[in-house]
Amino acid sequence: MSRIGKNPITLPKGVEVKVSNGIVTVKGAKGELTQKVDTDITVAVENDHVVVTRPTDQKRHKALHGLYRSLISNMVKGVSEGYKTEQELVGVGYRASNKGQMLEMSLGYSHNINFELPKEIKVTTITEKGQNPKVTLESADKQLIGLVAAKIRSLRKPEPYKGKGIKFTGEQLRRKAGKSASKK
Repeated sequence: MSRIGKNPITLPKGVEVKVSNGIVTVKGAKGELTQKVDTDITVAVENDHVVVTRPTDQKRHKALHGLYRSLISNMVKGVSEGYKTEQELVGVGYRASNKGQMLEMSLGYSHNINFELPKEIKVTTITEKGQNPKVTLESADKQLIGLVAAKIRSLRKPEPYKGKGIKFTGEQLRRKAGKSASKK
């Protein structure tokens, strides 16, 4: 088992944590996030640290201990620094543009795909000549940004032969060789 839960979370300047009735609220420069915590797990704010404790060494309590410590740590990092993901649209004729919270993509289907983003996420699209179009998502909520990025990627997953599709920037794809000519 991991010992992640025992490490205290250091609060950067400008971040405020409140705990009441099993709900942890984290406020910072980038926004405000809340998380419901299991009744067995105790969260306390001491000086400039958040400490998560468990009542026993049961397997369930150990798992929840590490989970909630990681979730609260992600919330603290999110409201202070924020999270950012970049995706590339690889393929001939693939395009992306945004108007406010509406992301419009042309992915080789017979119609364009309009994807409405939650208001907590800020989206930017970059299209440069000779480069693949890029979609950048920014948010304070790590869970939400991961979910939205996965949904966008699922619209056209990268295929293994030519690598066409939506991929994360810097992602290494496993490529297949394809058919070879038959010998007579």
